[in-house]
Amino acid sequence: MAINKVLLVDDSPTDLANIRSIVSDAGYSVLTATSGSEAIVVANNEMPDLIFMDIVMEGADGYDACREIAQNGNTKNIPVVFVTSKNQKADRVWAELQGGKAFITKPYTPEQILDQITALN
Repeated sequence: MAINKVLLVDDSPTDLANIRSIVSDAGYSVLTATSGSEAIVVANNEMPDLIFMDIVMEGADGYDACREIAQNGNTKNIPVVFVTSKNQKADRVWAELQGGKAFITKPYTPEQILDQITALN
């Protein structure tokens, strides 16, 4: 599957801008959402090729959004990579159980983000 369109989900404007810069500078089309609920709507409407998702957000968190995306017939094949400050083994296991394909901890490097795109491309 060729990755062209990437959805970034984070409620931190700084983190969203930083990851947006990394992904767009690498030549990918970027969509953004600032909550898990918004991510579900954008994923359904725009059908991105990949989603980078924070976990800790108001309302529907990243786990909830990932679970919803993974269980929806339209969006179930969109890989979700968690990008989060949570770094416990339980967080990683739970992320995988929700349908997450990978897990990057903050602070991240541009290489970590781009490596995930390459690995899933």
